[in-house]
Amino acid sequence: MGASGGCLCGGVRYRISGALSQPIACHCSQCARTSGSHAVMSACRAADLTLLSDETLAWHQSSEGVRRGFCGRCGGNLFWQAEPGEEIYVTAGTLDAPTGLRLAEHIYVGSKSDYYDIADGLPQKQEW
Repeated sequence: MGASGGCLCGGVRYRISGALSQPIACHCSQCARTSGSHAVMSACRAADLTLLSDETLAWHQSSEGVRRGFCGRCGGNLFWQAEPGEEIYVTAGTLDAPTGLRLAEHIYVGSKSDYYDIADGLPQKQEW
């Protein structure tokens, strides 16, 4: 239990003291635009997330009731949170290895781009 991670330049570092859910791959158009492809995210209780360094953390209100946290220096896509929310999603690629996590499912596959296929046999949902 517990994990740590951060962005590419180190301007944002975090620690998670509680459990992380098995990650989901989101193929929606907003995740594609923030990550360059689909985004893989794992949820934790917001109260379990501690920012160790947040000097470059910026938040963007991407839609009504949803905000995304990213590094304002290196552009790292770090967090997704519905407001108000007791849960926050952490981009799995920003977690320090080993994570011990395994991809659980794909969501918003109806919006995925045409340049790749999903062929791993995991559950796929058209929406969330």
